[in-house]
Amino acid sequence: MTTSRDDDFDRGLKNRREVLGEDWVTRSTAGANSFNADFQAFITRYAWHDVWGRPGLDRQTRRLLVLAMTMGLARWEEFELHCRAAVRGGVPLEAIKETLMQGAIYCGVPAANTAFKITQEILKAEHVTLEPAPLVAGRRVQVHHTFSQPQLRVALQGAEHGVPIVMSHALGLDLGMWDELADTLGEHHPVLRYDQRGHGGSAPQREPATLDEMVDDVARLVREWGRGPVVFIGLSMGGMVGQGFAIRHPELVRGLVLANTTARYPDEAQLGWTQRIATVQQQGMAGIVDTVVERYLSEDMRQREPAFAQALRERLLRCDPAGYVACCHAVRAVDWLDGLSSIKVPALVIAGGRDTGTPPEMNRAIAERIAGAQLQLLEHAAHLSVAEAPERFADAVRGLLKRAA
Repeated sequence: MTTSRDDDFDRGLKNRREVLGEDWVTRSTAGANSFNADFQAFITRYAWHDVWGRPGLDRQTRRLLVLAMTMGLARWEEFELHCRAAVRGGVPLEAIKETLMQGAIYCGVPAANTAFKITQEILKAEHVTLEPAPLVAGRRVQVHHTFSQPQLRVALQGAEHGVPIVMSHALGLDLGMWDELADTLGEHHPVLRYDQRGHGGSAPQREPATLDEMVDDVARLVREWGRGPVVFIGLSMGGMVGQGFAIRHPELVRGLVLANTTARYPDEAQLGWTQRIATVQQQGMAGIVDTVVERYLSEDMRQREPAFAQALRERLLRCDPAGYVACCHAVRAVDWLDGLSSIKVPALVIAGGRDTGTPPEMNRAIAERIAGAQLQLLEHAAHLSVAEAPERFADAVRGLLKRAA
């Protein structure tokens, strides 16, 4: 009697094909012989069904665990097989890289060196392009912490000469938000990025922060750097800091880029901030992360770049909830609108056409109050416009840099 019911071998075979690919599994099973057939059946049932089919870990985590363990045991044939399958299976390259970096500590540098070499050969064979990142002067990122308090993590890179640039990130993120733009502008300019207080590698912030405090953080950074006056580029919370920086420390500013930000929230927005603060206090970053990702990235971007959206989600989850809440208090109270007319430096205001957090009219209100300010609308971008429209964002900034030179 025949039956269509799958047994454990069939279930394991399905998992094996999904992880390693049809060609490899067909060669191993359909090509089995009287000597190795029992072995192939054994690993298909017990490894690929009983282990790979267990609940508790998602498929990507299991893939990365296998890479780490085969690297640690120097099982390079298995490592190469699973690494190639991971690349073909869409595991983000950043996740593979971080697994190998972790292995450099716990498996040893020689093992990690071999693993990186094999992985790069696989990427080349799979036609994955890797951007150059030479560790030479001007391109290498130097990471420091301020001696002044609260300590802030600072990243420096770029040319020795040119208009100096300072970049300030959005709420819940860190200086890594600017990686691509900093690399682009660093070809001709010295670039400083920093983590806001309570974020990234900067000092924790337990008490509610104020924008005045965060503005003074930038002022001491620029003075310690000794490169002012600077062109300040800020997005969202960073743009709020930038407005105050230009108003309260005009001698340190020669140009201003304010992206996806506001100078004042309407009264009805206060309830939303109060609810967000309460949610994070009760549930941590997990309580708001999905909502924030949806606000930061348009639906088109999330569907087109799922790995980027996932990386953004993970970065938000790493944010210290106490630091996030502390800065929420500062952002909620933003009120620079009446002081914007005092800003006399070249200014560029960038808005996202799909930004629901700080919609175009909020950015337009800023541009209208700064004499000579230019407004750039990125029609298809949501809140994190530098990620959704990087080339147009960079081109707009280059135009401002010329005006501020």
